[in-house]
Amino acid sequence: MRRITFAAMGAVVALGLAACSGGGAGSTDDSTGAASGDKGDLTVGVAMPTQTSERWIADGDAVKSGLEKAGYKVDLQYAGDDIPTQQQQIDQMITKGADLLIIASIDGTALANQLQAAADAKIPVIAYDRLIRDSENVDFYVTFDNYKVGVQQATSLLTGLGVLKADGSPGDKKGPFNVELFAGSLDDNNAHFFYKGAMDTLQPYINDGTLVVKSGQTDIEQVATLRWLQETAQKRMEDLLTSTYSDGSKVQGVLSPYDGLSRGIITALQNAGYGPGIADGMPIVTGQDAEIASVKLINDGVQWSTIFKDTRKLADQSVKTAEAFLKGGTPEANDTESYDNGVKVVPSYLLSSDIVGKDEIQPLLIDSGYWTADEVASGQAG
Repeated sequence: MRRITFAAMGAVVALGLAACSGGGAGSTDDSTGAASGDKGDLTVGVAMPTQTSERWIADGDAVKSGLEKAGYKVDLQYAGDDIPTQQQQIDQMITKGADLLIIASIDGTALANQLQAAADAKIPVIAYDRLIRDSENVDFYVTFDNYKVGVQQATSLLTGLGVLKADGSPGDKKGPFNVELFAGSLDDNNAHFFYKGAMDTLQPYINDGTLVVKSGQTDIEQVATLRWLQETAQKRMEDLLTSTYSDGSKVQGVLSPYDGLSRGIITALQNAGYGPGIADGMPIVTGQDAEIASVKLINDGVQWSTIFKDTRKLADQSVKTAEAFLKGGTPEANDTESYDNGVKVVPSYLLSSDIVGKDEIQPLLIDSGYWTADEVASGQAG
């Protein structure tokens, strides 16, 4: 996933100009603080979880670009999905004198010591897209409305099955439909919000028999996917087909919270004789992140949908939040109630997301400059 500001490259420049002019969210031009001074002397440490997903590579690049255009030095590190590596990287950022930290955590419960060290050094900490838990030393959280993302995923599943129409009104199909449920990694706080939003939406249809979870696996602990790994999702889907659908029954829908998992699920289904596309019997499979390989699958009629979280907006807001802190001000929050990390409610800025099916690829992804038509056709980032 590639992400920076609201409208691709031109907006990145605009972001830099806005940030340089003191327009950070909630900042005031006369604010002072420990970090105030020449921007070129200030360093922001950016800790990203992994480079195995195009999403996090692009997020790191987007945040780094926005901060550098705003005039700050940036120390960007990827941890290879290894918790001790991320802990060490953050320790080093603090030791080297970072003035602010932006952290997308691997395990939201594993950074208490690093956050305490940052607090002792008076270094503000912004949690990026994943809430950091069990610490009072999280100053701000920038993310999407993750409960709503789950609602959107479930709504898209219902629409694909024909239970709902695109406008949300009742559809023509009454079921029952066999569906299976997947969730993300339990150590990622977002996974719980996604799943709660989805299940709050699906549960009435499960209760009235429209949807049947034939495996019986509905608790998040049963359906979670450690580290969001594609191969883990593929293996679980294969196991479900063997254990639950060997009687000749068919899966008709799969709630998947992330495109990487969706591709693993689709591979398992195709290997079992489903498809190759929806028109040929592939179940309705949802997703998230608008990864280019999955956007191609949607365009080709294989995957039903994804959720587009335009993290150009996320990077934009992160830079504005950082700017406010570095000027000694207070960042703008639009949610001060939802995100309790176990110790405190973390002030947050929530961004909106969109459902993308085949008809939305052009207006939401191509016209906005997020992906090009050639990239969608090839399934590869240029």
